[in-house]
Amino acid sequence: MKRNNLWLIPLAFFLICCVLNLVGCAVSVQLERCMKPALMPLLCATGFIWLLGRESSFDRTAATLLLCGQLFGFAGDTALMGNGFPFFASGIVLFLIGHIFYIFLFGRKSLKGRKPWHWASGIAASLGASTGLALLIGVKGAMLVPMGIYSLALMMLIFSTMTGVFRFGGLTWWLLMCGAFLFTMSDVLLAARIFGATGPLINSVVIMLTYLLAQGLLAIGGLRLVVQKPSDCQV
Repeated sequence: MKRNNLWLIPLAFFLICCVLNLVGCAVSVQLERCMKPALMPLLCATGFIWLLGRESSFDRTAATLLLCGQLFGFAGDTALMGNGFPFFASGIVLFLIGHIFYIFLFGRKSLKGRKPWHWASGIAASLGASTGLALLIGVKGAMLVPMGIYSLALMMLIFSTMTGVFRFGGLTWWLLMCGAFLFTMSDVLLAARIFGATGPLINSVVIMLTYLLAQGLLAIGGLRLVVQKPSDCQV
């Protein structure tokens, strides 16, 4: 097998683990817990090997930010498998750090050259949206502040990718924006379930499916961004 096709091996295992994880969400908690820790490492390995197999150069800083975001997603997944508030809080913090890496990756491209008021308006809009989101889910009391901060990161993730769509368009930024929206949807459904909501969408299969699609789209769009030429991110 050629070197530049070796990434297909971890990709195949990733897809198999995704299917088994979703089956586990539906019928077997043990299967779901066995498959979940393998998901993000396999996705990281796929992207890393794909980049190594490319003959052309790529943005190593961007690649590092992407891989760090994915690895903190793995750490968050692992922490949330535990029972009790300490594991829940650890998982949220780890995912928050992962989102920050993603925001820096996308924002350094989509917001490059923008004036400070663009950042200020984006943060203000994200702050308002995150507060409304936390209240809509039903977060109250001591959890309102940490969940509000986490929601702010999600809104900034959407803002950084949406800005790329408006400035540059193209498949890369659409993939990233859809990934950001799906990530937010997955987390909203998960938080709603934790805080007592019920409904056909509030179940493990839907939550995990949207999460896997989100990470997949962010990975594909992120890799496309990593190998993009600087001229492709200018207007």
